Amino acid sequence: MNNYFLFEIGVEELPSRFVNSTLEQIKQNIQKMLKEERVDFKEIKTYQTPRRLTFVIEKIELKQNDLEEELKGPSKKISLDENGNFTKPAIGFMKSKGLKEEDITFKTIGKDEYLFATIKKEGIPTSEVLKEILPKAIKNTTFPKAMRWGGKNIKFIRPIRWLVALLNDEVVEINLEGIIASNKTCGHRFLGNSEIIVNSLEDYFKKLEENFVIIDNIKRKEIIKNQCIEVANKLGGEVELDLDLLDEVTNLVEYPTAFYGEFDESYAKLPKEVVTTPMKEHQRYFPVLKDNKLLPNFIAVRNGNDFEIENVKKGNEKVLVARLEDALFFYKEDTKKSLEEYVDKLKNVVFQSKLGTIYDKTLRIEKLSTNILNLLKLENNIDDVKRASKLCKSDLVTNMVFEFTELQGIMGKEYAKVSGENENVCEAIFEHYLPRFAGDILPSTNCGIALSIADKLDSICGFFAINICPTGSQDPYALRRQALGILNIIMDKKLNINLKELVNISLENYSDLEFNKEEVINSIMEFFKERIKNLFKDLGIRYDVIDAVLSSEIEDITDIKLKADNLNNWLDKDELVEILTAFNRVSTLAEKSNSTNVDENLLKEDAEKELYKEFTKVETRVVEFVNNKKYEKALDEFSSLKNKVDNLFDNVMVMDKDEDIKNNRLALLNKIYKTMLTICDLSKIVYK
Repeated sequence: MNNYFLFEIGVEELPSRFVNSTLEQIKQNIQKMLKEERVDFKEIKTYQTPRRLTFVIEKIELKQNDLEEELKGPSKKISLDENGNFTKPAIGFMKSKGLKEEDITFKTIGKDEYLFATIKKEGIPTSEVLKEILPKAIKNTTFPKAMRWGGKNIKFIRPIRWLVALLNDEVVEINLEGIIASNKTCGHRFLGNSEIIVNSLEDYFKKLEENFVIIDNIKRKEIIKNQCIEVANKLGGEVELDLDLLDEVTNLVEYPTAFYGEFDESYAKLPKEVVTTPMKEHQRYFPVLKDNKLLPNFIAVRNGNDFEIENVKKGNEKVLVARLEDALFFYKEDTKKSLEEYVDKLKNVVFQSKLGTIYDKTLRIEKLSTNILNLLKLENNIDDVKRASKLCKSDLVTNMVFEFTELQGIMGKEYAKVSGENENVCEAIFEHYLPRFAGDILPSTNCGIALSIADKLDSICGFFAINICPTGSQDPYALRRQALGILNIIMDKKLNINLKELVNISLENYSDLEFNKEEVINSIMEFFKERIKNLFKDLGIRYDVIDAVLSSEIEDITDIKLKADNLNNWLDKDELVEILTAFNRVSTLAEKSNSTNVDENLLKEDAEKELYKEFTKVETRVVEFVNNKKYEKALDEFSSLKNKVDNLFDNVMVMDKDEDIKNNRLALLNKIYKTMLTICDLSKIVYK
């Protein structure tokens, strides 16, 4: 028989955003503690609803593994005094480990003897271990905000009301500050029994479902998805299944029933996002579309069955209509003025006390986005990007965005259309916020690309200039996210643009601030380098390849990515270890030289003359391949020096007694090394 342990934590309804993280924290705590306590098991499966967090430990051993551990203490000369008595260090060691004098032996290690003891401890029943560790696993869980209740010391995200603990059908009486585990759980708050006795794991799942609790969240999510699709089909449309919203709704219900509601068609004529944002963000409803146009319907999910569903439908409709009425009012009020008429209000909105207002930021964005288009040779778009720069933040002071902040950029685009702006300008206003989060869409228009990079880079440069930089987990202005946004845009669009030059141009817009420009540029480029490393790792590029291509200045991000891809492919070579060994020796000695000037008259040995002669030919071809971005061919060409390099090290003493000869040889190696760096630093590659 496979042993199992069932553990359920019954709680008052959890906020949906904390369900998954709480479950995972407790699971990790249990896993760690079981391993520390020498209790073997196969895996821990988890299940969750808003009212319960459940853990099933499969194939758990019923007894701790026995412990036999050899402990090393202080050296003998420290452990014993001149009379052979144990000293304070030795007594302290024995006391800390629960040892007696008869447990102690001495062993020789190297030239000295050390105090040793062997601890033997028979394993105790797993049930006793569980009683000890599970309260700790719960108490060690952390939250941004936690609650206390009933005079208890324990803090949790919501009050814990019951515990279920079964080890092979037997109750383990875990005590969590007076909450004693049993075999009694609760069904659905309104539809199920308030007390259900479960006698086994199978009994637990069966009785919960009979009492309107679908404990398996994957199954529950699939039910919600299928119900929503079915309801939408009956309405003649398709449900817009936002995956984040689907996850959230899954963690809000124990027994889902999807139903539809209706609203007046006049609201559906509003811009789609004006309707769907309050629908999804505030009410957790799914929109219904037909031919990508909004239908005057929504789909909601009830935590229960279809009893009196019409009343539930009416209540949900009433709440949504109030929201939509607000949105309609804001839209009508906002569109009484053109988008340009809101620009002056930005002068009263502070971006950051030292960095000026949002209006000041739009002026900086205009300059920087114009420079970006010039560098990309897209001058035809400059008039549009200037206009979009002026208007891009105006929607921040509209009624709609003040109430629904999620609509920034979206409403800017819509209001620009109403104001008669051209399509390029409208799209750029929306796209300058992209990407807004990991996996979000990227800007697609030239104006949108330039404006997005300019907006994000302006923030990064401004905050670094006033020494507000991300540290550890602290990044209140989301500068890391903005840097990743810039990098993703550059790589996705394959933009050949000098990032360092852009940083320099952006910092010129902060001439009114006092800062060391060179230091700030270096800090920003190092900041971007760290983001590139993380981004490349996520793309599956080897860590040593990343180090190799980032060994020199990071300027052209697209080019660095191309180098990484080429180097990844090139590393499949048969003679790779020999090639890397040769150029590791080159790089090690090259660091001892500050010069790349080689005097041919000082080349005395045949091996160094041959290497220099071959290198001058190879260098020309490498430069040509690098200029044409053919990095694999450049690497092939460069690696052809291997035999000549080996010959030099085998037959020539580089560190000659004659300083001039030594320095000339080091300069030759440095010249080879510097040429290698135009491709990558092969010395960073780890032998496989």
